[in-house]
Amino acid sequence: MILDAIESIGVFPETGLLALNSYENRVYQFRCDQGLRYVVKFYRPQRWSEAQIQEEHDYALALAAEDIPIAVPVIIDNKTLFEFKGYRFALFPSIGGRAFEVDNLEQLESVGRFIGRIHQYASKQPFVYREPLTPEILGDDAYRYLQDSGIVAEGMRSAFFTVVEQVLTKAKQIWQQHSFDTIRLHGDLHPGNILWTPDDGSGFVDLDDARQGSAVQDIWMMLTGDRAQQLLQLDILIDAYQEFCDFDTKQLALIEPLRAFRMIHYNAWLAKRWQDPAFPMNFPWFADIKYWEQQTLAFKEQLAALNEAPLSLTSFNQG
Repeated sequence: MILDAIESIGVFPETGLLALNSYENRVYQFRCDQGLRYVVKFYRPQRWSEAQIQEEHDYALALAAEDIPIAVPVIIDNKTLFEFKGYRFALFPSIGGRAFEVDNLEQLESVGRFIGRIHQYASKQPFVYREPLTPEILGDDAYRYLQDSGIVAEGMRSAFFTVVEQVLTKAKQIWQQHSFDTIRLHGDLHPGNILWTPDDGSGFVDLDDARQGSAVQDIWMMLTGDRAQQLLQLDILIDAYQEFCDFDTKQLALIEPLRAFRMIHYNAWLAKRWQDPAFPMNFPWFADIKYWEQQTLAFKEQLAALNEAPLSLTSFNQG
C-alpha cells in the first residue's frame, strides 16, 4: 500500500523502503527510477488536521525561500500533502549529512546563526492553526492522561505522581511570573533534527512539532553537560543568534520549566501510543517498574533544578 501511495503521485520507487527512526509517523527512504533519493512521510491519523499539516508545509517552504537550509516537501501538481486510502502523506528530498555535534563549538555557532535567521522570519506573523506551546497542553493535559492511563507501575504510582505534581506546580509558578512575545517555532529542535555536512554546514529537518511559543524553546535542547558547559554553549548560541534576531535573555528562566513539561509530555506520549505495536517493541522498558523508579528520581532532580537560580549569561560573562 505504501508503494501504491507513492506511485499514485507519479513517483516510482526503484529500491525497497528503508524505515527511518520515527515512531509518531511512518517515514521511509527510497530511491526512485530517476535516481533521486526521497523520504516519504505518512502522518499519524487523527493527530494533526489537514490545515495544521499544510501550515507546517507552507512554513517550511517560506523558510527555504529565505535560503534557510530546511527539508521541504516536494510540490507535485501544486500540492504538498497527498492522500491515499485514508492516509495523508508527503514526499521530501532525502537530505544527507551526519549528526550535529553539540560539543563542537564551531558547529554550535553556525546553528545559532541559522536559528536567529529562522526566528527573524518567523516573528513576522503567527501560526493560525498550529498548537501553541503552553503549560496546559504540555503539562496539565499530559499529567491528567498519565493519571488516567493506568500505565504507571502500581507500586510507584504514589511516589511518582507526588513528585510530578510538585514539579508541575513549580514549573507553572515560574512560567506565570513571566510574559514574553511568542513566535513561530521549529518546536522540537533537538540535535537529532539537525544534520551537518562539511561543505554546506547545518540543515534542519522535521517541523512536525512546529508551534507558537517563546524563542528559547528552539535553543534549550542544544544544552548539555554541567552548568558551566551549558553557560558556554548558551553564550555561543545567543551571540550568534543575535547577529540576526534580538533575544530577551530573561527567557532563560523558562528553560527548566520547559524541560519539566517535556519530561511529563514524553511519558504521556508513550502512554498514549502504547497500543501501537511499534511502541512496546521499541520501548519495552516503559512497562517495567524500574523505569518508573528511575523517572521518580529524575523528577526529583528536576524539582531541584527548578528551585535553583536560572541560567544567566550575565553571571557567565562576569565569571
